Amino acid sequence: MNQFLQVISPDVIIPLILAMVFGVFVGAIPGLTATMGVALIIPITYYMNPLAGLAMVLGVSFTAIFAGDIPATFLRIPGTPASGAATLDGFELSKKGKGSLALTLDLLCSSLGGLIGVFLLIMVAPPMAKFALKFTNFEYFWLGIFGLSMAAVLSKGNTIKGFVSAVIGVLISTIGIDVTTGYPRFTFGITELMDGVSFIPAMIGLFGLSEVLKRVQLGSENLELPAIKDKSKLSIKEAFSSIGKHIFTLIRGSFIGTFTGALPGAGADIAAWVSYGVEKNISRDKNIGKGSLRGVIAPTSANNAAIGGTWIPALVFGVPGDSITAIVLGAMLMYGLRPGPLIFTESRELVNQLFIIAILVQILLIPIGWLGIKTFSLILRLRSGIVLTAVVFFSIIGAYAIRNSFFDIYIMLIFGLIGYCLEKISVPLAPMILGLILGPMIEDNLRVGLIKTKGNFGPFLSRPISLILFIMIILILAGPQFFSLMKKNRPK
Repeated sequence: MNQFLQVISPDVIIPLILAMVFGVFVGAIPGLTATMGVALIIPITYYMNPLAGLAMVLGVSFTAIFAGDIPATFLRIPGTPASGAATLDGFELSKKGKGSLALTLDLLCSSLGGLIGVFLLIMVAPPMAKFALKFTNFEYFWLGIFGLSMAAVLSKGNTIKGFVSAVIGVLISTIGIDVTTGYPRFTFGITELMDGVSFIPAMIGLFGLSEVLKRVQLGSENLELPAIKDKSKLSIKEAFSSIGKHIFTLIRGSFIGTFTGALPGAGADIAAWVSYGVEKNISRDKNIGKGSLRGVIAPTSANNAAIGGTWIPALVFGVPGDSITAIVLGAMLMYGLRPGPLIFTESRELVNQLFIIAILVQILLIPIGWLGIKTFSLILRLRSGIVLTAVVFFSIIGAYAIRNSFFDIYIMLIFGLIGYCLEKISVPLAPMILGLILGPMIEDNLRVGLIKTKGNFGPFLSRPISLILFIMIILILAGPQFFSLMKKNRPK
């Protein structure tokens, strides 16, 4: 009870609500992603207590993922990558004058899917944490490699580019003082790099500034497309009735979303497409893709449920499930928290409060999301130049505010250019973040493991859990190529 009262205290609940309103704004503007929203809000949370700061992060991430469905439904432009699948049936319903029904379904299914994802997180994470206590340096080494492999395989584009991005992230993570030998690495005599590359300015540059550069290059046309005219009223009753008819689609999408989100590197956008694809394959509904309610419910319940799923590996193993939780892990380290199985004993009260906040966010999502839908047309009337200028302004302020350092602004600018250039050649950014987070974990556990065994690599493969993780990595990397080869050689 005391933990609940702390969560609903003004110094936590007010920042949470403000963060959710910000999340609606970020999600509803095409081109501004949920990851960017979280990266921009982290510097503000630096000056708050960890509970209020993490509440704001949770509020932005869940709300922005939903709000991305608003322009996806009315403009056929996904507000966030996780809303890509929502452009299909949602937009078709809009053309039929049922856009408001589609968005009300999006809102309710996002909330219900998010609730299911959070409850699965609450049930699965503690027993997994007990199991994770059996992990030693050998298992954590392979777990880090497993996370990078999944990020590369599941990344958009192709696996090779995903690997390139992950390797760049790992290499950047090696900058700074070598904790084992005490020698500086790749600092080029720059004293500010002795502690390594500051994570938050790097994230702001990758996801904030690089998006602005992309938008400047593309022009502002996408922000000024006229919305489909939809004068129908938001009908909660009709939406609930539709959900009742397709309740198994909602439950199936939520479970798929949570499971997919728990895979390192997958995230909400892949979860939405997987859920949509499964529904299309197993359903007898021939209208999926042409304005079907199932086609709206399946992806939108999955993408919010995936947020809960991404927190499972993040909390239990310290391995981020997607780019958002990668930033969150950086923030938790900034607060002095250590994500991993011990967090459930060392910071049990905070973990319980995070669970309460995650449930509260799903409940608050309905009124705040409803207001977001109503004000959507007003937001889109903002000139794109104003929005992009605001993003640049907050990127500079956010990068500087972490350590009051102008050097961090340079870091943000450099990573903005790196992110822009990588995306120009279709190299995904998410594996790079996981490389930044997992690089030290892989290196430290490899070194400590080799020191324990006096240079013998054998224990890395002889322990049962290590061997299972190693086999899983081989299957993940070689499986698609193996099946592709089998398909080519199959007699016709």
